[in-house]
Amino acid sequence: MAKGIYVSATTPGSGKSLIALGLADTLHRHADRIGFFKPVVHGDDAGADPMVALMKSRFDLDDRRCRGGLTFTEVRGLLAEGRREDIDSRCVEIFAEMGRHCDVIIVEGTDLTGHDAAVEFDLNARLANNLAAPVVAVVGAKGRSVAEAAAAVDVARKELAAEKCSLLAMMVNRADPEDVDAIVAAVKPGASGRPVYVFPELEEIARPTTGEVGAALALRQIAGRADMERDVRDVKVAAMNVGNFLNVLDDGALVIVPGDRADVMVACLASSFSPEFPVPSGLILTGGLAPDANIYPLLASAPFPVFATEDDTYTTARRVSEVRSEIWSGHRRKVASALGLWSRQVDEAEMLERLHLPRAERMTPLRFLHDLIERARSQRRHIVLPEGKDIRILKAAEILHRRDVCDLTLLGREADVRELAASRGIDLAGINIVDPATSELRQDFAARYAELRAHKGVDLARALEVMQDESYFGTMMVQLGVVDGMVSGAAHTTAHTIRPALEFVKTRDGVKIVSSVFLMLMPDRVLVYGDCAVNPDPNVEQLADIALASAETAGQFGVEPRVAMLSYSTGGSGSGEAVEEVRQATDLVRERRPDLAVEGPIQYDAAVDASIAESKMPGSSVAGQATVFIFPDLNTGNNTYKAVQQSSGAVAVGPVLQGLRKPVNDLSRGCTVEDIVNTVAITAIQAQSPAGGAPEASATGLSAAEPSTSEPSAVSAAKA
Repeated sequence: MAKGIYVSATTPGSGKSLIALGLADTLHRHADRIGFFKPVVHGDDAGADPMVALMKSRFDLDDRRCRGGLTFTEVRGLLAEGRREDIDSRCVEIFAEMGRHCDVIIVEGTDLTGHDAAVEFDLNARLANNLAAPVVAVVGAKGRSVAEAAAAVDVARKELAAEKCSLLAMMVNRADPEDVDAIVAAVKPGASGRPVYVFPELEEIARPTTGEVGAALALRQIAGRADMERDVRDVKVAAMNVGNFLNVLDDGALVIVPGDRADVMVACLASSFSPEFPVPSGLILTGGLAPDANIYPLLASAPFPVFATEDDTYTTARRVSEVRSEIWSGHRRKVASALGLWSRQVDEAEMLERLHLPRAERMTPLRFLHDLIERARSQRRHIVLPEGKDIRILKAAEILHRRDVCDLTLLGREADVRELAASRGIDLAGINIVDPATSELRQDFAARYAELRAHKGVDLARALEVMQDESYFGTMMVQLGVVDGMVSGAAHTTAHTIRPALEFVKTRDGVKIVSSVFLMLMPDRVLVYGDCAVNPDPNVEQLADIALASAETAGQFGVEPRVAMLSYSTGGSGSGEAVEEVRQATDLVRERRPDLAVEGPIQYDAAVDASIAESKMPGSSVAGQATVFIFPDLNTGNNTYKAVQQSSGAVAVGPVLQGLRKPVNDLSRGCTVEDIVNTVAITAIQAQSPAGGAPEASATGLSAAEPSTSEPSAVSAAKA
């Protein structure tokens, strides 16, 4: 039977969903099959619970592994009839059904927000015992002093002990950020001696979004951008003249105004289009009053949603103030903030030690991507994103910052970047923004560039001009150790992204070519394909370089390298110039890395299928179980990875550039926000252990080792 973990609130408003989400994220990376069960749900449909929906989408769980149980109305009715055992038996039945498809199931109890919290507490305790699930107890510290929070922990322990519950962990959530350390010190150690984890209240999670307000008040959107993820940082009721109102308007304020106040509406629009003035999160027009017909075209251009309601201004303001934000709303920015908080506050190794999970055997795409984030976070690095005026880059930067993955620098004119972010409701607080044109680093960067490119006739004047280009400036930040890596290409060609690195970062010692791989996330394992994005027609030595670099990249991301040098022929069964080149490249790889498992020439089917391998290449340590696939040319590689991606549903992550002394990675111009997040995480991981023993840059970044003098030829622009 599956192991259960029961997340139970011990006080109302504890925010236990954050704990359930954090546990799920941790367990998903360390168990093959996790599940989520919510025994009691609010609403009329147990299958439509928003927390169930969030867990399904976040962790790719099907209905067998993610379910609701009974509705709160059903539970109340059964309790009133004295049929408590029916509740228990039904929940145990569902849990058992899920257990056939899960190794571990997170069970989230009720919120203790009903009319009788004592009955709910007892219900949760009984269910935890009947499911044989140890309890993760969550105490809400919001509105409590340090002493009261510590006392609430003691009370929860005693009450759970009285119910004969097994206590796995005690957590305190929603504490005043200034009280976290004091609460940690004040909480008495329990019988296990394990730490009590304390989480501060985060404004990013607590603030409602425009979408949550709109849904809670059943508002009609009549104009503006349909952006329902904008944070509502404040609420302003426009009951004064425009001049005074603009004086108190703040970024992210939700403005409530009667529908006939055209002056305030126009002022809000004007403010949002001016870089010196704040941008509201939205407008609510009250009283059922329709704006003047001439105002509608202006409202249509608003960068925020414009809602309308029949309620008066006072009623609307009161109702907005009562809207609570919930993690289960599914907004990825809130989820990112929650997971970032979990990672900062919880010692994952210690928590896993308590759980005694079975060892995971399969590497699913979702687990691999979650692992990327955790590995990037484990040794914090600093990544520069030169394309600070691309909205996808800004959204990704916000997600990365909220998840606490790495330090970030955006390049661009600061006023322009912040204006664009504000217009889209993106929070860039805590993210560094540098303008190459005005940066104090530009002079030093130009001097260094002129020195490195003097043999190409570059003088200081020309170098100063070049260093205004964000790609060159960002690459020089990497070269001189100001940052650890760069990700670009969302709005630029591959050549524009890589050319600066080829000019002065250069390739590692012994490497003569920059190449790339895609990490192909199959349903149960990760494969590495190279080169599918950079080199059109590599020669024998370059093909060997690509193979060695790809094997190294595979190992860096937890894939045991077994290298297949692909051709249309296996072993000695065929001949021809192309086959002979692959054979020679294979010999070079064996000569340079005798410890590496490599086979070639070999056909793709013989490389992946054990039965075919047995007939075509028996006894091979690679055939039938290859993990790294080296294609003979770009045409073959690029088409194959796309064919596999489209036909098998594999997730292709990349291209990941390799061979450079320091990490620089290229994005597709069609990349998504999630693609950018993953590529930044990959770049941060590459920066944690410089491949090939590349020297670490100095702290000041102005005394880095002289790069190799070899200068690879220009790369192709085979964007994915």
